[in-house]
Amino acid sequence: MAYHQDDRRARVRAPELRGRRWLNTGGRELSLADLRGRIVLLDFWTFCCINCLHVIDELRPIEEKYADSLVVIGVHSPKFEHEKAPDAVTAAVERYGVQHPVLDDPDLSTWQQYAARAWPTLAVIDPQGYVVASMAGEGHGDGLDRLLAELVAKHTADGTLVRGQGPYVPPPPAPSVLRYPGKAVRLPGGTLLASDSSRHQLAELAEDGRTVLRRIGSGERGAADGPADEASFSEPQGVLVLPAEVADRVGYDVLVADTVNHLLRGVRLADGAVRTVAGTGAPWRADHRTDATAASAGAARAVDLSSPWDLAWYEGAAVIAMAGIHQLWRFDPVGGTVSRWAGTTTESLRDGPVGDAFLAQPSGLAADGDRLWVADSESSALRYVQDGELHTVIGTGLFDFGHADVPGGEPAGDGVPRPALDALLQHPLGVAVAANGAVLVADTYNGAIRRYEPATGAVTTLARGLSEPSDVLPDPEGPGFLVVESGAHRLTRPDLAAAAAPAARYRTERPVTPVGEGAVTLDVVFETPPGAKLDESYGPATRLEVTATPPSLLVEGAGVGTDLSRRLVFAPGASGVLSVMAQAATCDAEAENPACHLTRQDWGVPVTVTPGADDTLALVLRG
Repeated sequence: MAYHQDDRRARVRAPELRGRRWLNTGGRELSLADLRGRIVLLDFWTFCCINCLHVIDELRPIEEKYADSLVVIGVHSPKFEHEKAPDAVTAAVERYGVQHPVLDDPDLSTWQQYAARAWPTLAVIDPQGYVVASMAGEGHGDGLDRLLAELVAKHTADGTLVRGQGPYVPPPPAPSVLRYPGKAVRLPGGTLLASDSSRHQLAELAEDGRTVLRRIGSGERGAADGPADEASFSEPQGVLVLPAEVADRVGYDVLVADTVNHLLRGVRLADGAVRTVAGTGAPWRADHRTDATAASAGAARAVDLSSPWDLAWYEGAAVIAMAGIHQLWRFDPVGGTVSRWAGTTTESLRDGPVGDAFLAQPSGLAADGDRLWVADSESSALRYVQDGELHTVIGTGLFDFGHADVPGGEPAGDGVPRPALDALLQHPLGVAVAANGAVLVADTYNGAIRRYEPATGAVTTLARGLSEPSDVLPDPEGPGFLVVESGAHRLTRPDLAAAAAPAARYRTERPVTPVGEGAVTLDVVFETPPGAKLDESYGPATRLEVTATPPSLLVEGAGVGTDLSRRLVFAPGASGVLSVMAQAATCDAEAENPACHLTRQDWGVPVTVTPGADDTLALVLRG
């Protein structure tokens, strides 16, 4: 959305910023009056949301470029119950390197004042205190740059821009051996290799999980290849030891999901040398074609990735948990290729053939013979792939979560994992298979390690009171295990005593939109950027996909089409979540070599059918 000096539309005064407390300000509380004369960019985010984490990284160069005229303020607006905890918010701000003030808004007060509907949402306030733009989703860096340049020019000319240092005050550094470690593996010699994520390194540890033997990576955020002390990473997560015969052929032993760099890196254990083996360094974006598989297969170094979070060796290839686009991909180290495998990029929970199934930020993988287990974090689900089909054993959707065990039933004897859909998790990030075949889950936001028994469907809690466990390593033999306790900055063996689970059930608290009985018109309003036009060179320029949770919420209107307006019919008296994905392709209108862009956004809108409510539902897709 562009801002024009002759814009005579009604101007909206920015609502005041209200929440529980401020972070990254040295204890100072901020108000809009304190920020008058500066351009303010509000970033509504929550730390579970991968798209929100993408935006934090997209904003870094913008913050640097406009450092003397722009104040970025993160407004933390939680989805999960755990994300309301003050200590968890404080940890997330450090974990993800947020270098601007953050308003902690656990009750969604400011979120509602600014009419946010999706994570992430951005709002721009001009130096006179008026809202001049809002946009949902990621990928707005170029548009923001243009808008900010216009605002700086206008308010410099008007004398209303006040330049100077912003209100950000960095917190004091805290000493620890590791800093928010993400994942860990056992190396062939018995030592451990952990991704020391917030230090942008890998750490090799002794078998005790505490003694650091060496570090790989300089510790500076970057993507440099080279020797162990010169190479660099950016918040690495998953690590995978390749089969010996594969390692011999490719010349490296360990594959690393270099998450914020959107890369896969190869590490040679003999000397710690690092090289990039997959990804371009740019995040994957859907191209102008509507096919979600477009531009997601080919030479590994030529294909964009999106926040690879974990890795597992399965059926002759490395499977990548592509958290950023809700898919699983495959990487062939010998052939040097990557390809999409499971998921459509729609963030939801749907089983079936892997190519048609929906995932929701898969973040943990574990292979067990012909079965691949998946910790699907945003749906708080435990799922598995077998014979080309995706199945769910724990989890019911994006907005239901909690901490509940179930006793299970008698073994069926058919080898098929029994579902435990009455069990509840809360944003799990890690999964592993124990020596006895039980599946262990790092139930991250419950601070617990859970055990699922495939034969009976029983779910029990093995350990509680942990600080955001993000991975679990079963002992090769026996019942013990190590936990990557990310929030406590360590690998630990938890106390297994007194681990009874509370029967806690939650649903994401978000404002519910009333919709009328009978037909309701869904209108996605697309604002073409100035100087651009819709691009139909690959076919229709727009695409709209609508699904519902539960599916019975919609009697009519689900599915995919090219019109951004659609007739919906909801079930009488029903309530649930309407999931909408819209995209529009544009190109520069007059340029000799026009640049082309794809604007895409996903919404999850809680709705309830209410007599007399509006018969239209409008969403805005901004270019």
